[in-house]
Amino acid sequence: MTETTTTEYKHILINEGNVPFIKGTSMKVVELITSVHAYGWSPEELHFQYPHLSMSQIYSALAYYWEHKEEIDADMQRRFDYAERLRLEAGESPFSKRLRADGLIK
Repeated sequence: MTETTTTEYKHILINEGNVPFIKGTSMKVVELITSVHAYGWSPEELHFQYPHLSMSQIYSALAYYWEHKEEIDADMQRRFDYAERLRLEAGESPFSKRLRADGLIK
């Protein structure tokens, strides 16, 4: 069984890896915030895109983010750096090479 810790935010729990997530879902707060950063989505748009989340859950996650912004922003940067490192290590895909050779991409 997964261990969780409650927070002062009604809909936010902390998992055993110290990652905040939205209670009753598997969605991490950082995943919701990434959508805000990437697409500029409002709470209403977040609800449209993630209909399994209530507006109360969304606002709770947003409030948690603003109270823990530095920590969550650092987590997002770590995730980006990890993905970028994997992308560079993997090199160009055979498909991209073929498109480049055919002059379809630069």
